Amino acid sequence: MRRILLIAALAGLSTLSLSAQKLESRRPAPGERLFTSPAVERKIAEVQAQLTNPYLSWMFANCFPNTLDTTVHFRYDSDGKPETFVYTGDIHAMWLRDSGAQVWPYVFLTAEDPALRDLIAGVIRQQFKLIAIDPYANAFNDGPTGGVWMSDLTDMRPEVHERKWEIDSHCYPIRLAYEYWKQTGDVSIFDEHWMKAIRLTLKTFREQQRFDGFGPYTFQRRTERQLDTKCCNGMGNPVRPCGLIASAFRPSDDATTFEFLVPSNFFAVSALRKAAEILTKVSGEKALASECKALASEVESALKKHAIVKHPKYGKIYAFEVDGFGNAFLMDDSNAPSLLSLPYLCDVPLSDKVYQNTRRFVWSEDNPYFFRGKAGEGIGGPHIGYGMAWPMSLIMKAFTSTDDAEIKACIKMLVSTDAGTGYIHESFDVNDPNHFTREWFAWQNTLFGELIISLIDKGKLNLLN
Repeated sequence: MRRILLIAALAGLSTLSLSAQKLESRRPAPGERLFTSPAVERKIAEVQAQLTNPYLSWMFANCFPNTLDTTVHFRYDSDGKPETFVYTGDIHAMWLRDSGAQVWPYVFLTAEDPALRDLIAGVIRQQFKLIAIDPYANAFNDGPTGGVWMSDLTDMRPEVHERKWEIDSHCYPIRLAYEYWKQTGDVSIFDEHWMKAIRLTLKTFREQQRFDGFGPYTFQRRTERQLDTKCCNGMGNPVRPCGLIASAFRPSDDATTFEFLVPSNFFAVSALRKAAEILTKVSGEKALASECKALASEVESALKKHAIVKHPKYGKIYAFEVDGFGNAFLMDDSNAPSLLSLPYLCDVPLSDKVYQNTRRFVWSEDNPYFFRGKAGEGIGGPHIGYGMAWPMSLIMKAFTSTDDAEIKACIKMLVSTDAGTGYIHESFDVNDPNHFTREWFAWQNTLFGELIISLIDKGKLNLLN
């Protein structure tokens, strides 16, 4: 009887051939987990007690703790302060972006778990230290070990795993630190490492506005992948300075075509204003806070002037990239910050009419990187290529939706495209989800868990069940 009920529960999930399979935990054995949080374990039990769909319940229990189970390396530095190095998953390096997103949902459980609070404080402190090593790097090694990209034609250091300049690499740590402070009241993270990091962030953002020349950063790589390097001797395509910040690479780690990446500039506005609040209320650095607020206003004004284009079908929409000369790239990529994720990540109101027009555009075949097939649909990008949708785009669609039917469809597709693994992958083939990339990608797993909790908190349990 139990097997019959399970088969019924999985009806419609065409890619799953698991009707006879027991839904056994895919988590590491308790003794093999890198970090165990009683608060997270209680949250898993609480959510599972509410979910009546056994497959969704199983996926949630596998995914939500994946960052803690498999990627965090928690210790104390020479001053006795917490320090946490976070792998992105199957790549044993720490991305400033990924690490900030991976531990984000756990911040809201820190009041129940002092050890979890210390672990997250350690992530933030580690991020600030890494920015100080190289403000233009996106990913770091756990120490001066060197790595596979030491031959890149840029100013590589042995502590740096990859040196792709991405605006969001500075924004995610600020977002995490701000929310941690709001949730815990702990100001110990805002020490000398914070001050050095925020000064470097401001300096780097200003350099990459390009008002005073190109700046110190160039990047080239010997590769057959077009978007793994920059044209024009590593400087990228020309821009006309207009107040926006140039980002050599996207959150996907693919090179930008036009250097002014619009979603990341929105994220910079949000992060700078959060930094200004911290500097004012905690650090007592009013002059530096004023610099942050002034830059945020400058970028916001430039976005209003340069980032909005008139589409013949959708009306006014946000471009994905612009160059200040009047050229615009109309598309969206799956990695966040993306145009789709603006309300989730960048404080853009869901009611923003330009955003809503943009949302309709990016989730359509008018977006060159939107893919639809027999098994699913979603936004992908050149990082993986044709026909490969990223579950992250489905998660962001659900986060930014007010339509219950749309949210339910996103959840069903997320569950039906896991290839029977119980985990979320980087991307899946829209015609055959058994073809996917990255079996172990902690950011997407934790983000999926965050979505399930968010929907329950919003009274949407019926959609999940």
